[in-house]
Amino acid sequence: MNKAERLLKLLTLLQSRRRAITAAQMADKLNVSERTIYRDIQALELSGVPISGEAGVGYMLQAGSTLAPLMFNESELEALILGVRMVQAWGDQGLADSADSALDKIRAILPDRQHYLHSIAEETLIVPDLERDQSTRYSQELRLAIKQQEKINIAYQDEKQQSSTRTIWPLGLVYWGKVWTLVSWCELREDYRSFRIDRIQALKNTGDHFETSDEISLKKYMAPYR
Repeated sequence: MNKAERLLKLLTLLQSRRRAITAAQMADKLNVSERTIYRDIQALELSGVPISGEAGVGYMLQAGSTLAPLMFNESELEALILGVRMVQAWGDQGLADSADSALDKIRAILPDRQHYLHSIAEETLIVPDLERDQSTRYSQELRLAIKQQEKINIAYQDEKQQSSTRTIWPLGLVYWGKVWTLVSWCELREDYRSFRIDRIQALKNTGDHFETSDEISLKKYMAPYR
């Protein structure tokens, strides 16, 4: 990695952080020495980049500072386009609309050469659509309940066509490659339960809230899969 590439990566790292990051942390991420980081920080400051902080404490961009948008390389563009395509095809309508908006913002900051690469990526990275009405039914309501940590009542029909009603704590939505599932804490079973969204027959907010903990959380449930 030459110095220009390293400075760009360092600037990207600083832009992505809201809190100070130490030279040791930056050195670890860029696979260079702390001494190199200190020299690069000085080079950025001399070029006019508004960095605050000091050795041993950490560095961050000064509050309220703005920088020109950073450009993407070809692989980064492909990754972004593929990610957006997946959300457009597999997410609910709200997420799909947000993905469209994000894609417009990406297009807006690209120079001519990268507009060309962007167009090539859009034409060659295709993600087939799912039947959104079934696969993402109630997804927007569930995402809101997860954010607000609000208990919900669901009417559910399992793979054997057996129906049940549950009061659950919605913890997160997980896409397994074919279907979306809702990871939750079930009050009836006093344990984790996973429900396929397309098998939820009805949903109602209770108005009651819950608190996650070390023992009841999406992170705890997903630990064996990571």
